[in-house]
Amino acid sequence: MAFLADALSRVKPSATIAVTQKARDLKAQGREIISLSVGEPDFDTPDNIKAAAVDAIRRGETKYTPVSGINPLREAIVAKFKRENGLEYKVNQTIVCTGGKQVLYNAFVCTLNPGDEVIIPAPYWVSYPDMVLLVGGKPVFVNCPIGQDFKLQAADLERAITPRTKWLILNSPSNPSGAAYTRAEMKAITDVLVRHPHVWVLTDDMYEHLVFGDFEFTTPAQVEPSLIDRTLTMNGVSKAYAMTGWRIGYAAGPLELMKAMDMVQGQQTSGACSIAQWAAVEALNGPQDYIAKARAAFEERRDLVVSMLNQAKYLKCPTPEGAFYVYPSCAEAMGKTGPSGKVISTDEDFVSELLESEGVAAVHGTAFGLGPNFRISYATSNALLEEACSKIQRFCASLR
Repeated sequence: MAFLADALSRVKPSATIAVTQKARDLKAQGREIISLSVGEPDFDTPDNIKAAAVDAIRRGETKYTPVSGINPLREAIVAKFKRENGLEYKVNQTIVCTGGKQVLYNAFVCTLNPGDEVIIPAPYWVSYPDMVLLVGGKPVFVNCPIGQDFKLQAADLERAITPRTKWLILNSPSNPSGAAYTRAEMKAITDVLVRHPHVWVLTDDMYEHLVFGDFEFTTPAQVEPSLIDRTLTMNGVSKAYAMTGWRIGYAAGPLELMKAMDMVQGQQTSGACSIAQWAAVEALNGPQDYIAKARAAFEERRDLVVSMLNQAKYLKCPTPEGAFYVYPSCAEAMGKTGPSGKVISTDEDFVSELLESEGVAAVHGTAFGLGPNFRISYATSNALLEEACSKIQRFCASLR
């Protein structure tokens, strides 16, 4: 009898974490590495949020919290959803978790039976399918290629739905592509869901505030209110407020699901860190001027990276609507020979050669379910981005 669970054979380590660690290892060996693989803002957490955490420590807010979160934070979540998304929830319809990953995992543990299907548009965040597989569900991938701007089409969703479908995961703006759905595009998706009442939607809105130009963010239950009773709306403070290490994700949804997620979390971690929760209260209720500044900086970086990558030989880089990623195609580089003499047959070969040759770390697109592409995070300084993109241009020019 094997000691480790069979479920582990169904999953693989996170590719984004693996690339980030490889970049760290090369740095430790003395290599000059520019890492464009990590998905977190390079800005510091705003001072008012840090001050709220310090105040909470001084007040002695250092004890266990209720499993689903402290009441002031859950009230702030209710107010945020009403103020920014037009969604009406009660406090008992919310939950606070240790990051967005726990929201997702709790939901899948509570709802998926062996063989239940979860529709996942590709490219997708690397953790979605593995979480589904860990609890015995079946990921159903729907390709959303570059010609569709990496967005799920209503007809493709309709074809993917079966009697076993339990969830659709929708991530807008997207990690890894930065693609975001317009209201009309979202309405086309929700119209399909209305026709299939057994399908729930888990909407990952983590990058909600990072949309550019005059793009208007919308979330499914906002566009189609009749879906609110089968929608889990997930968000968090990590990306919008540069609070990745604070580990606070949150969600709202139907009461029955929230009770089940509370029960599961009570047997896992119990409540999230008390200090981080009080910091999140300030993030949601306090001044919001940081968001506009961060958004402007990210938009400038997006434009820089898209422009420079589109000047690189063999690359095609669409302009994303949001988040802080680009997802360029390297299809034209397939079959070329890299500086090491190795023939580039996959996008994984491409990013591996790029890292070894130029010291630029990116993540291969097949890790996100769609290639040949690669993901670049532009959550770093303009100077480093310009240097990295120049190195990518030089690398592409060296291919033969």
